[in-house]
Amino acid sequence: MNKFLIIGAVGLVLIVGGSMWSKSVKESDPNVISTKGIHWHPEIEIYVKGEQIEIPNNTGLMGGHNPIHTHEDLPTIHLEFDRSVTYDETTLNMFFNAWGKDINEFGDNLVMTVNGEENTELGEYLMKDKDEIVLRYE
Repeated sequence: MNKFLIIGAVGLVLIVGGSMWSKSVKESDPNVISTKGIHWHPEIEIYVKGEQIEIPNNTGLMGGHNPIHTHEDLPTIHLEFDRSVTYDETTLNMFFNAWGKDINEFGDNLVMTVNGEENTELGEYLMKDKDEIVLRYE
């Protein structure tokens, strides 16, 4: 009986301690979005001189499982992290890396809008759930 009480007490200490440690990690590192992962779905459309560029299905899933990827539900990008995730891991550049492209590959004169508002962060933009990102290369 005492053995079960000791095991239960140790388990409770580990759960409470782990929760406090997780919270302190997030608070001590301002670059951490979540210590428990995220599942976000921004959308992206890309136009070069008025013509839409098709992003391939399953981008980021060939040869492994990148947490930033696409499925057949384009223009949705899936950000599916099941671990601690930092802001740096959610930049638009990270999507282009998963695609094997560079954000400047389609041209130099790039105008980006996010949710209908012009945005000059370009590749450094931190994608968020339900963002509507449009890149226009002229």
